[in-house]
Amino acid sequence: MLTIAVIAKECIPGRVKTRLHPPFSLEEAAEIAAASLGDTLDVVRSVPADRRILFFDGSNPPAEADGFEILQQNEGTLDARLGYLFDSVEGPLLMIGMDTPQVSRALLSPVVERWHDDIDAWFGFASDGGFWALGMREPNGDLIRGVAMSEAETGRDQLERLLEADLRVKLLAEINDVDSIDDAREVAAIAPDGRFAEVFDRVSLRAGVREPLLDRRV
Repeated sequence: MLTIAVIAKECIPGRVKTRLHPPFSLEEAAEIAAASLGDTLDVVRSVPADRRILFFDGSNPPAEADGFEILQQNEGTLDARLGYLFDSVEGPLLMIGMDTPQVSRALLSPVVERWHDDIDAWFGFASDGGFWALGMREPNGDLIRGVAMSEAETGRDQLERLLEADLRVKLLAEINDVDSIDDAREVAAIAPDGRFAEVFDRVSLRAGVREPLLDRRV
């Protein structure tokens, strides 16, 4: 029984993607974040899973979360919150973030289709040194709590924690998450057909920070 969980916060101006301000307004940054989350939820909905969870910080889940169970995030640091998530689910669990709208069925298919008995965990590095995906056959929050998050070595430290617990870890593809405008440009070019690319293209043109992405799709 595979559970896929997306960790996300409510896309309120001033609370999400603040590193995109400027050149974007806080409202535009929140719109970009909402598009990223929507694309991520759509992909998770499209892959075979027994249970889908939105691990949510907020009071108004997005419309794209229809059909997902809503699990409210607990208080505390990110490692404590992820630990809580992994302690709340029985059976194989894959957690991904909301900042990789280029995630696809192909990227997730190894977990969905090939979680063999000789794999205890899945791990996906983000290009900034963090991680975008973490899966465990037997979820254990103690393997996350205490790992310093949002640091250049977070991914390495989290992987080491899994290996020190003698888990047999399989790596997923490394991808970029969206923190800066350069990240957003790269991700929009990789996945030009999603709502993220459409929203980023529109607000970028309004802000005068790029040429139309749509022209480059032809």
